[in-house]
Amino acid sequence: MRESFVSGKDRLVAAAIEIISDSGLFSLSTETLAAKENMPVELIYRYFGSVDEVLSEVVDYYVRFDSGIMSTVMAKQVSNIDRIKAFFEAYTTYYESYYAMSTLSLHYEELLHNHATRDKIAECISGRSLFLRSLFEEAIKAGEIRAEFTPEELADTVRGVFLMHIQNRRVSTLKRSFKEEYMDYLDRLFDLIKAGGV
Repeated sequence: MRESFVSGKDRLVAAAIEIISDSGLFSLSTETLAAKENMPVELIYRYFGSVDEVLSEVVDYYVRFDSGIMSTVMAKQVSNIDRIKAFFEAYTTYYESYYAMSTLSLHYEELLHNHATRDKIAECISGRSLFLRSLFEEAIKAGEIRAEFTPEELADTVRGVFLMHIQNRRVSTLKRSFKEEYMDYLDRLFDLIKAGGV
């Protein structure tokens, strides 16, 4: 029944994401993928020429909502602080709903060293970072937050803590959801750096 709604290629990409989440990036192979989907290894080659092609599709899947999220955030008639929160609310919701997908954030270094994924993941990292930097820059210009840190420092800080929340989620049981934990952190951060704050 599942095959009626999901293509074989999409099933293999989803299986690859689960393998990476469960066992790490280097555990992905045609053999592990075939075993996960209970199919002969030869069938993998109907859809993909190599594991690198699978990995390239995985990265495409990982970044597929980026432009939509950024466009939605910019269309909001709210403060820049609220836009930053909306950006992270979208990703925390996505990663909370699709737990295995969040693990790709923890494999950036390996993905940057793979010829099939290097450019795609570099574009993803720089695109997300530049977007956040521009929002922080606008927030400083608009007087929403104090200019004690540069936009680059602020963007790096919120992205770094986001990655740490993903990592902590994998090794411990959180008292609250990933989304609640991270959004609470953002609220507390903005309370500290808002213009007129203590």
